[in-house]
Amino acid sequence: MNLLPIFLDLRERRVLLAGAGAVATQKAAQLLDAGARLRIIAPQSTPLIQTWAKEQKVEWLQRAFRASDLDGCVLAIAATNDSSVNAAVYREATQRGILANSVDDPKHCAYFFSSNVRRGPLQIAVSTSGESPAFGQRLRNSLDAQLPADLGEKLHALGTERRRILQSQPSAPARTAMLKRLAEHLFHDAQFSFGTRDCSLRQPAPRDANIGMVYLVGAGPGDPELLTVKALRLIQSTDVILHDDLVSQEILALARPDAQLIPVGKRCGTKSVTQEEIHARMIDLAYRHKTVVRLKGGDPLLFGRAAEEMEALRAARIHYQIVPGITAAFAAAAAAERSLTSRTSASSLLLTSGHLAAGHRTGNSLPTRVVYMPGTDDWRALANRLLEEGLRSDLPCMIVSQASRRGEKIAATTLGQLGSLTGIPAPSVLLIGEAMAVPSQRNQRAETDARAPKRCSTAQFDK
Repeated sequence: MNLLPIFLDLRERRVLLAGAGAVATQKAAQLLDAGARLRIIAPQSTPLIQTWAKEQKVEWLQRAFRASDLDGCVLAIAATNDSSVNAAVYREATQRGILANSVDDPKHCAYFFSSNVRRGPLQIAVSTSGESPAFGQRLRNSLDAQLPADLGEKLHALGTERRRILQSQPSAPARTAMLKRLAEHLFHDAQFSFGTRDCSLRQPAPRDANIGMVYLVGAGPGDPELLTVKALRLIQSTDVILHDDLVSQEILALARPDAQLIPVGKRCGTKSVTQEEIHARMIDLAYRHKTVVRLKGGDPLLFGRAAEEMEALRAARIHYQIVPGITAAFAAAAAAERSLTSRTSASSLLLTSGHLAAGHRTGNSLPTRVVYMPGTDDWRALANRLLEEGLRSDLPCMIVSQASRRGEKIAATTLGQLGSLTGIPAPSVLLIGEAMAVPSQRNQRAETDARAPKRCSTAQFDK
């Protein structure tokens, strides 16, 4: 399919959106950012659309679609969960000469939404012609992570210089040569390196395209020089940073000048932002096509409530990525010049928190066990040894082979089924505990307090 890629100016132009669920809300956020006058038709809507309607940012007609709803519209989007309604919107719009898009239904699309990278006036649009929006979004995220944060500002400056040259240089050949040199200078100054950075597609694809990306980033113990390279790059390039109180000012100072810095820290004994408010802010910003860094002190996966935030993002169908950081235990041990393990006296490490959620007691909390260098020859012997120590056979396990490398592989199983795993390449790490359960399984356990083994398929690695 040969498509014409164009950029539409929708300012003050009316657009019809049929549907007001999670997918429609994502489309609405994009259209609002483009300045469209949005008319939404749906009997029910998400809380965010209801808020926009109360603020008169959108027109929400709380009823079923009618053909007359298309009057005065230049574009139409059908994003309901009823294929017959989507088809009707497309049919009626086409009869009126209005271009229409029916989400996830290519045969009823006169145009497709693209996955966009934005740096000020620069926009890079990626389209797969409806074949795989998730692939387009993943490619968009890869490109976005590589573009310099200040590229938009520099492009604005180049535009100003270009207009000056157009006015002052009457000679077309000389003028063209000067403009080419300016563009070439900006290109090299931006330090593009598409061939050298990680452009692999091994990360899980997002469920929906055309929405922003959320990064759960570890800020480490506070020293900016202890940030990972990836964390530093994201902090310097992101649109919005939602940061904890424990993140140091030296690290926040690394953000680009036009980035939004939003404190969302929670401190014991003081009034602060609730976890639900943090979820809502992340989701709203991502729906508005923002790249969001949720910046946490230390490592996001250690006592940082990352499990709750990941679950909220999954429910909102927003893609996210976790960027580990140096946890305080390692920084403290380094400052004390003491090793946390010893070949002769300490082969394990216990990390605990002084706080648990209300209604939970420390004695009821089974710690997650991490087994380094578990070996790959006899998983059954290791499983039997752990069972003999009193661990339950239905405890969830995750085995991660070659973590963070291109050959990374992950298997989910239980301790009782661990011995049946085969072909796991080194290096690998074994994670054991309730925190390794699939979210739906974990919720079910909490609600029923069931102790029966969960029958999940044991993944096998290729040898």
